[in-house]
Amino acid sequence: MSKISQDSAVTLHFTIKLKDGSIADSTHNMGKPAKFIIGDGSLSENFESCLIGLSVNDNKAIELKAEDAFGLPNPDNVHHMDRAKFVGDSEVEVGTIMAFSGLMVWKFPVLLPKLREIR
Repeated sequence: MSKISQDSAVTLHFTIKLKDGSIADSTHNMGKPAKFIIGDGSLSENFESCLIGLSVNDNKAIELKAEDAFGLPNPDNVHHMDRAKFVGDSEVEVGTIMAFSGLMVWKFPVLLPKLREIR
């Protein structure tokens, strides 16, 4: 049976839970598994090292600190958008998390800050 190693093409389902048990993200909710190549930079080295050696149909619970899974918060990843740029029927409220697709079809979660009315 083939095992995951460096440069392996991997297709898997995952669920990311916070310490309180709430679900932060899940491929099950998206309806399709994640696909990536070990070592392509899609995942942190710490997370990839937990996958090395797993075989088809293996299930594994992995516990990582936030900085080991996604890195420390980066203020350069905070972007401000003009409210007028939001189109459609979506409710835009304080604290709403939205996903935006970029040119590379990556999705970026966005936490909307409190909006101030300008007079």
